[in-house]
Amino acid sequence: MRPRKSGRFVSQLTRTTMAVVMAGGRGERLRQLTRSRAKPAMPFAGKYRIIDFSLSNCVNSGIRQILVLTQYRANSLIQHIQRGWGYLRGELGEFVQLVPAQQQIGELWYRGTADAVYQNLDLIETWRPDLVLVLAGDHVYKMDYGPMIAFHVEQAADVTVGAVQVPLARAREFGVMTVDRSQRVLRFDEKPARPEPMPGRADLALASMGIYVFGREFLRARLQRDAEDPESRHDFGHDIIPDMIGNARVFAWPFQDVQTRAQAYWRDVGTVDAFYEANMELVYVTPELNLYDEDWPIWTYQEHAPGAKFVLDEDGRRGEAINSIVAGGVIVSGATVRESLLFFHVHVDERSQIHRSVLLPHVRVGRRCRIQRAIIDEGCVIPDDTVIGADPDADRQRFHVTDSGVVLVTADMLNGA
Repeated sequence: MRPRKSGRFVSQLTRTTMAVVMAGGRGERLRQLTRSRAKPAMPFAGKYRIIDFSLSNCVNSGIRQILVLTQYRANSLIQHIQRGWGYLRGELGEFVQLVPAQQQIGELWYRGTADAVYQNLDLIETWRPDLVLVLAGDHVYKMDYGPMIAFHVEQAADVTVGAVQVPLARAREFGVMTVDRSQRVLRFDEKPARPEPMPGRADLALASMGIYVFGREFLRARLQRDAEDPESRHDFGHDIIPDMIGNARVFAWPFQDVQTRAQAYWRDVGTVDAFYEANMELVYVTPELNLYDEDWPIWTYQEHAPGAKFVLDEDGRRGEAINSIVAGGVIVSGATVRESLLFFHVHVDERSQIHRSVLLPHVRVGRRCRIQRAIIDEGCVIPDDTVIGADPDADRQRFHVTDSGVVLVTADMLNGA
């Protein structure tokens, strides 16, 4: 079946594919932002959670059987999925099913990504899908999985790995692949100290997206063998995929725009700086990530909130937002917001100035505050006359300041905890 103009590829292949979304990660590089929530539950783009992108990609691709494997600090993630993702029709075999870690094997919690899937093979076998799509639930992107699944079948592959080009300087954060002209993977190195560049592109490397397509029976056999190996770390990137090179058919699927063949938008928002930049990109006039695409909606649960409100209109005390994204329930009262992203139920009081900052839900900013190049975590109350982002040395005494100068503020930091 050929992709339609929108690029969507729905076929019998996607309808007989089950997705397994890995959503149990700690997200330690996000510092205090993931102290009380899993990385996939992080708010993003004003109204979404990061996991909404993987789940929306599945639903829009025609994949309606989805397991979400949770483990670390999963409460807010579970609440979000229960509230926002319960609309699929169970009587038609459609579901988004939350699967908490259950110590299926003795006293062991999930020992790695591969072990997490291995411990839930019985759930997969219950539905007997032809193919299993393993996804990371902590990346931001829009992707039709249909063409990748079709490529997997056409190549008679044992596993197909989603691939993106990344700057060589960042490649050590990923699994790096070397491929031949047919996209068959010749080498796979997980987080190498010296990544190998792409042929003819010394500045780029081909990296794994953490997306894998397997045949169900092949996946079971490989996971069973890995589970019996006492030397394994039981991880897809460290163990399963590298062990297959040379003795199985491993292919890479380049993540490109269906029409232009240019690399499509994909962000690993795994650090404070990356999270900040990915949100800031969205306030541009034409951001690379189009959240207004009616052909590929991003589904989510959002709190019921009134429309955003901007009040007061006099010099120095005018409620306004310029080149910004403002969610429902926001009140900007005699304050100025520029090039910023305000999540729902944020209140900014008079004569305050917000510039190039990300304010997560339920933040309260007092009067005469100046905040720039900052992330203000959920529920923070910023006292009157607070200045954040102007003096890095002063900020470091109370808050976390990244190498690029972004200031992360949490409620515990404000309270001196």
